[in-house]
Amino acid sequence: MKLPLLFLSFLLLLTISCTETKTLEVTATAYNSVESQTKKGDAVTAAWGDQLKPGMKAVAVSRDLLQEEGIEHGSELQISGLPGTYRVLDKMNKRWKKKIDIYMGENVKQARAWGRQNVEITWEID
Repeated sequence: MKLPLLFLSFLLLLTISCTETKTLEVTATAYNSVESQTKKGDAVTAAWGDQLKPGMKAVAVSRDLLQEEGIEHGSELQISGLPGTYRVLDKMNKRWKKKIDIYMGENVKQARAWGRQNVEITWEID
């Protein structure tokens, strides 16, 4: 009986120790779910089909972060200067590099006040 429990404990420890935390400085802007900020005319559907709603802590990331840094759809990011955790639910046009776009619902004034800032993002990869 003790051997299976010991084995399961070892597997749990191995799984926990395989997680790596990464930090990177990126340029951060903000975006809103308004018609003028989308090409498709559908201001609430993100690139992977997620439905954005005001109040969500969501972020779009440049595609180089997806391809080179281990960030994936659904990854959770911490953004320096902002409380809480943001979920990657959108991706940006391929022309952008080392950039995130923070979702700010329909509050265009808040997004403009944010402007463009350099921030550090932190996330975990397996």
